[in-house]
Amino acid sequence: MSKKLHALFGLFMALSLVLSACSTAAPATEATGVAPASASVVASGPDIQALFNSLIANLPADKGYGTVKPATLNEELADKPPFLLDVREPTEVEKDGYIEGAVNIPIRQLMANLDKLPATDQPIVVYCASGHRGGMAMAALELLGYTNIRNLAGGLNAWKKANLVVATAPLPAAAAISTPIITDQALFDILTSFFGNMPDDFYSIKSDKLAEALTSAAPPTIIDIRTADEFNEDGHIEGAINVPMQELFNNLDKLPAKDQPIAVHCVSGHRGSIVVMGLHLMGYTNVVNLAGGLNAWKAAKLPVVGWVDWSTVWSDYLTNIPEGYYTIKAADLNTALTEKAPFLLDVREAAEVEKDGFIVGAVNIPVREVLNNLDKLPAKDQPIVIYCASGHRGAMIMASLQMLGYTDVKNLAGGFNAWKAAKLNVATGAPTAPTAGIAPQVDATRLRDLNKFLANLPDGFYTVKAADLQVELTGSPAPVVLDVRTADEYKTGHIESSLNFNIKDVPANITQLPADKAAPIVVLCQSGHRGALVMMYLRMTGYANVRNLAGGMNAWTAAKLPVAK
Repeated sequence: MSKKLHALFGLFMALSLVLSACSTAAPATEATGVAPASASVVASGPDIQALFNSLIANLPADKGYGTVKPATLNEELADKPPFLLDVREPTEVEKDGYIEGAVNIPIRQLMANLDKLPATDQPIVVYCASGHRGGMAMAALELLGYTNIRNLAGGLNAWKKANLVVATAPLPAAAAISTPIITDQALFDILTSFFGNMPDDFYSIKSDKLAEALTSAAPPTIIDIRTADEFNEDGHIEGAINVPMQELFNNLDKLPAKDQPIAVHCVSGHRGSIVVMGLHLMGYTNVVNLAGGLNAWKAAKLPVVGWVDWSTVWSDYLTNIPEGYYTIKAADLNTALTEKAPFLLDVREAAEVEKDGFIVGAVNIPVREVLNNLDKLPAKDQPIVIYCASGHRGAMIMASLQMLGYTDVKNLAGGFNAWKAAKLNVATGAPTAPTAGIAPQVDATRLRDLNKFLANLPDGFYTVKAADLQVELTGSPAPVVLDVRTADEYKTGHIESSLNFNIKDVPANITQLPADKAAPIVVLCQSGHRGALVMMYLRMTGYANVRNLAGGMNAWTAAKLPVAK
């Protein structure tokens, strides 16, 4: 063969290989319910493992891994709205409504309708019902070169839960607005096959079905892709293997064989959807994502190792709190000290004890250190009376000990200030040093969470003074004032526009508080004891900006501030 013919033949062969690699299957526009032949596609396709490693490495953890919260999106829509892409089925849109301005392209049809999306550098927010399909759509678009894509955290379910506006009028058909440029045809073909052939469950599984599968003869392997800190601090499903998302595609040896059942989960479903998509594209044929993530599992009251459902614990505690609210008056404590004295625990700071004195016989362990010193306390069935300056810190320690199994704990009503106001005996100097004994057996997870809360109390211990609150009430945003006294107490005088729910009724009326858990809230009662309990409840269940009015309504009236009746 001549050199010229040899060269032409070589060129022909090279061209044949390129055309073979770039051949395009017709995009699927209807659901077929048939699983894609992932393994055969991957064999000649792009390096999915490398693509997903790169994708995940560029998802910012501090920005929710590419998610946007409903409240943030709502603000953006009023200012500079992004393109809204609804990837649910038309029947879902018709039944549940949609976010005003959204364009509906069901996820199975997404790859065939890229011309309905804006340019690749324009902001796009994807959403579905829960975040699962939205996460996969976001990942696919990023793989194709779209640079400004986010997924609505929690999907339309979260949007509705935040009481944001949902449109119900018929949604117009999406119109072509761009000319998409496909730079990697082979990748586009793989994504088209994957989305076009998605089953009706979209590779997700609900909590109850997963719980049922875990009791079967061939239970799935649970792969928890949250960070190690999330896994350890927020609990996990028993038997789960923790392989953080950022490390998973470099640790595939921790997964079972590609044909074995695997259930992936994160917190809400977003990260899980991305991983499930990547694994399917790599040939894993039996992988699902836990719909709603561990949040949904917890909401279904299914067992979680290393986690306490504090919402339920606190709700039960407050709803069933007895009359007197586990307090003891100064005069009654003084009588008890002359008869059968309880163990006295002073939780003030050492400087306060030195400056103001203490009750004779008290042991001083500052509030932040108490739960690290349970060996300095008597047995869990012995009487203990706690006090601080006003009752606020004492209430928090009282509740914490009770939740750890201590059965006879009270808080001095009004604290050391009330003791002094009653002109009862005050000792000076240094109180007796606590004696170490044997630490009791307590629930380790409860102890961890309660200690984390108490040990990290800031200066001021989450209180606000009456005069400062009065100033804040004239600002914007003004704090929501939650009065947890009884209706009769409230009628005797209250702060204008405050909400009133008896402490026992607060959990049942939690929806009356701002949906935004970062909104400022100030709790108050008569002296500070009940307010401290509710403040602790709210903070331990996710409210981030809650304080207790120091000294309660007593302090407010003593400062001669306005009282409504």
